[in-house]
Amino acid sequence: MPENSIIYMKNFALIGAAGYVAPRHMKAIKETGNKLVAAYDPYDGVGIIDSYSPDTKFFVEFERFDRYLEKLKYDNGISVDYMSITSLNYLHDAHIRVALRREAHAICEKPLVLNPWNIDALQKVAFDTGKKIYTILQLRLHPVIIALKEKIEASPADKIYDIDLTYITSRGNWYYTSWKGDITKSGGIATNIGIHFFDMLTWIFGGVKENIVNIHTHDRASGVLQLEKAHVRWFMSINSETLPQEVKALGKTTFRSITVEGEEIEFSEGFTDLHTRSYEEILKGNGFEIVEARRSIEIVYDIRNQTPTGLIGEYHPFAGKPLSVHPFSRID
Repeated sequence: MPENSIIYMKNFALIGAAGYVAPRHMKAIKETGNKLVAAYDPYDGVGIIDSYSPDTKFFVEFERFDRYLEKLKYDNGISVDYMSITSLNYLHDAHIRVALRREAHAICEKPLVLNPWNIDALQKVAFDTGKKIYTILQLRLHPVIIALKEKIEASPADKIYDIDLTYITSRGNWYYTSWKGDITKSGGIATNIGIHFFDMLTWIFGGVKENIVNIHTHDRASGVLQLEKAHVRWFMSINSETLPQEVKALGKTTFRSITVEGEEIEFSEGFTDLHTRSYEEILKGNGFEIVEARRSIEIVYDIRNQTPTGLIGEYHPFAGKPLSVHPFSRID
């Protein structure tokens, strides 16, 4: 960047300030030299804001949040340039619309939306308002993932890779009481914990040729995904009982593994600054826009709406682990 370039501070608003991933967005706003002017969440446990932007105006009522943004614009001549959205999955669509109608670009956590047709509708609003919709696909910025993509692109065009994807992140019974346990709100296991992996895989190995679901329950999902350049067996779970014994023995509650042709792809390190990197690219005009999210949203939508085949044909080796009783099931 030329030395005489002028970088103007941008004003941000945030919807979903109490969310798990919200601090990463607050950190990214601060580290890119911008200002969080207002934040909203119906839950008021948001003391984390003090670590990044103690002067931010905070609201627990959406109407007052919206009114404040309007007063900023008309009384003080201050407009919001970007609105970051880290709210509940099923509200992303509505909150993106709020951002666009407030004449702000939207930066939305994944899943951008739950249904493919929501993308088409949002694109119309974006066109009408002249604003952009960005999504956070931070795995695409991970150096190890970028290196893997370059390796695959340099391989023979007809090469089909065998991949096993396993992701287990243990959750307690609270999960089922929360909105995350409601498939109509979270999109289910594959959407809530796996959509960024599906995005990464299709980014590297191409579009979907076949999407088979073997199991899909309250605490796990598994299937086989045939991509243009890969055959993927995948398993995702929030049940600690599905963890490998050696992982349990170490007292760990999370297990993540991606093997390509039997070789482990190690990318556990390097996650710390990926949201900040995402913001840097967005502010330069290079962020991942709404069209980039379509493939992964279509995949998880199809997973959610398929009737599982059961354990027939080929399936991920973890898929055969004993199923657990739903915590709210009646046991006589």
